[in-house]
Amino acid sequence: MSNLEANLRSKKSAGSNNILRKQGMVPGILYGGEEKNELISVPRKELKILLDQENFLSNVLKIKINDKEINVLPREVSFDVVTDEPIHVDFLRMVAGRKIVLEIPVKFINYEQSPGLKRGGVLNIVRRKVELKCPTESIPDELVVDLDGLDIGASIKISAIKLPENVSPTITGRDFVIATVAAPTIVKEPEKPAEETAEGAEASADGEVPKEGEQPTAAEDAKKTDADKDKKETAPEKK
Repeated sequence: MSNLEANLRSKKSAGSNNILRKQGMVPGILYGGEEKNELISVPRKELKILLDQENFLSNVLKIKINDKEINVLPREVSFDVVTDEPIHVDFLRMVAGRKIVLEIPVKFINYEQSPGLKRGGVLNIVRRKVELKCPTESIPDELVVDLDGLDIGASIKISAIKLPENVSPTITGRDFVIATVAAPTIVKEPEKPAEETAEGAEASADGEVPKEGEQPTAAEDAKKTDADKDKKETAPEKK
């Protein structure tokens, strides 16, 4: 679990928030549970380090305010449209016994142990994340799918994944697919019909008539000149 230092703030005006941002802080709010909402600010540098980690919005953090430590879940982060810097963040307090809906990432392991993938099959991932309803104290970091022994045509469904106790998918009533091992797709160029091949060979042997706009070759010019000459010599004289 990652830790994050936070400070309480008393003002929530745009002006005071901009001053905090210039000081390297990001305004935020802490809400949920029986306690009232608290206005806080967190260091931008530390927040950006956490944002670079995978699945930031589904990882529980420990926020320290003065001498008090609180387990929280990041719920929303706002970014500047120009600089893409974080400008506001919301944290939800974790209350024991309550459930929360989260998207949990799916991790695939043992690619090399799958006979289907060894034979050129393709892992077709249908869902990279699964929405789950979890108790705040039993949030899984990831859902692990073992590809060991899976051949081409295999289908991995949600029922094949072992979920923690009291954790359930929000989609109910059907055993939905997470991924499949599909056969490789090979695209072949269509072969030319035999008639077209034969016509092309005849045209090459007999010589094609130049298309409109094309210039005849020197050999064709010479052949045409000889033919015109023979025609003149054999023409009958006029009386």
